[in-house]
Amino acid sequence: MPSTPLQWWIATAVLVALELGSGSFYLLMLAVGAAAGALAAHLGLDVAIQWSAAALVGIGAVALLYLTRRRAPRRALQSNRDVNLDIGSVVEVRQWDPAGNARIRWRGTEWQARLGRGPALPGRFRIAAVDANTLVLDALDPPPSSHS
Repeated sequence: MPSTPLQWWIATAVLVALELGSGSFYLLMLAVGAAAGALAAHLGLDVAIQWSAAALVGIGAVALLYLTRRRAPRRALQSNRDVNLDIGSVVEVRQWDPAGNARIRWRGTEWQARLGRGPALPGRFRIAAVDANTLVLDALDPPPSSHS
């Protein structure tokens, strides 16, 4: 039975709908391949060419997405501002313990904090990550200069 453009567009729609549930974008790339098959069907090309177009474009799009994601630096979820809106906020630390931990007040409650980067001196710190219920803080103010 020859493929019709409608069958290809239905396959495209099904792949897009499945993608909405998965969120990985790989099914969306296969949907692009199915759309290429639909365009080949609109042009009246042979069924083998329709399938070839769908396969080549779909697999090519998946490969391109894979390579792009592989090269992109991955940020850990605990330091990803898109996941945790506290990242980048500035807090005040009054005192550090010898182990580099502190208790701070943030968003109306007490939080455990640990030093990420910088000296363990009282002052302003930027929230660099949230590790479970502990804020990881990086020094914001430069350390006092020892030059005179």
